[in-house]
Amino acid sequence: MEKKSDGILIVHENRKARFDYEIIDTFEAGLVLTGSEVKSLRDKNVQLKDSYISFVGQEAFLQNAHIAPYKSSSYNNHHPERFRKLLMNRIELERIYGALREKGYSCIPLKIYFKKGRAKLEIALAKGKKSHDKRESIKKREIDSQMREVKRRHKF
Repeated sequence: MEKKSDGILIVHENRKARFDYEIIDTFEAGLVLTGSEVKSLRDKNVQLKDSYISFVGQEAFLQNAHIAPYKSSSYNNHHPERFRKLLMNRIELERIYGALREKGYSCIPLKIYFKKGRAKLEIALAKGKKSHDKRESIKKREIDSQMREVKRRHKF
């Protein structure tokens, strides 16, 4: 697992989200998980590709996130794509919910990680990119890689 100096262990990063969406704001949320889900997360058996955040009442839930069943677990295994409750401050929840309703943003997970032994989820308020925006992102990425290659060759 990728370990950072401040005690954060990144389990999975949703790279496609940064390509498909323009990130407006990010938040950190805790996750309500079962024991077998935590063990499966530690084994990096998670997929956030098509997942999103939805609201039921005044609570936020992670949907379509696939956490594979833990192989060594017996009858206590979990359903891989169940709703998982997010633990956040009420003010943050109201801010996200208001932005989703009024501004037409989407709420998507960016990465899942362990911070001081607790499973955390970085979520983002995002706006969907159009196809021409995606082409611009690809062009920018290619130009940046060419510039890095030129710098590496000529050692400026």
